[in-house]
Amino acid sequence: MNLEKIHHVAIIGSDYKRSRHFYVDLLGFQVIRENYREARGDHKIDLRLADMELELFIIPGRPARPSYPEANGLRHLAFHVDSVEKTVAELNALGIVTEPIRVDEYTGKKMTFFADPDGLPLEIHE
Repeated sequence: MNLEKIHHVAIIGSDYKRSRHFYVDLLGFQVIRENYREARGDHKIDLRLADMELELFIIPGRPARPSYPEANGLRHLAFHVDSVEKTVAELNALGIVTEPIRVDEYTGKKMTFFADPDGLPLEIHE
């Protein structure tokens, strides 16, 4: 088997304008392509961040993400950053609420979480 790296991660959002603004305007993802799929009644936005791709499907009417207790499936999406403190300050300046910074007990590195408009947990980790 020759698995080299993760090609992309796909997530589902509920509101086109809110999700697109969050990922593109606030977090800085670049739009690769964007399509409205009439047969499915949804939007699909392919985004890039460095060498990673994120597929953002906007599908109105989907059930909300379970939170506690956590359900099976994607737990969170994590981004590597050089400085958690600096990134937290930037996120907070954009109006994005973050959890308190803590140290990962296994790696000894700083980390914290915030959420996308639909409550998907996003992590920043040094």
